[in-house]
Amino acid sequence: MHIYHIVEKEVWDEFDSELYSPPGLEREGFVHCSFAEQLDGVIERYYEKGSDLAVLEIDPEYLMSRVVNEPSTNEEIYPHIYGQINLSAVVAVKYRKA
Repeated sequence: MHIYHIVEKEVWDEFDSELYSPPGLEREGFVHCSFAEQLDGVIERYYEKGSDLAVLEIDPEYLMSRVVNEPSTNEEIYPHIYGQINLSAVVAVKYRKA
């Protein structure tokens, strides 16, 4: 089952490395991700309407970092990546508006 990470399009477009470290990784110790059915709710809660976003589709089997499914907002279970995202685990990037 793939997981998803949301990032502002301008941030993603400027990224040019094999390892992605969003700002939240250093601050919180993990990268926030979602399951497919959680994406719309997360975008609605945390991103300004009309924002340009990139949604990274990630295959956890190829991640070099550990993924833990644990409670977050409203005690709902979300996948969290404890480390950087290696680009070889990103199987697709879809652009959308918040």
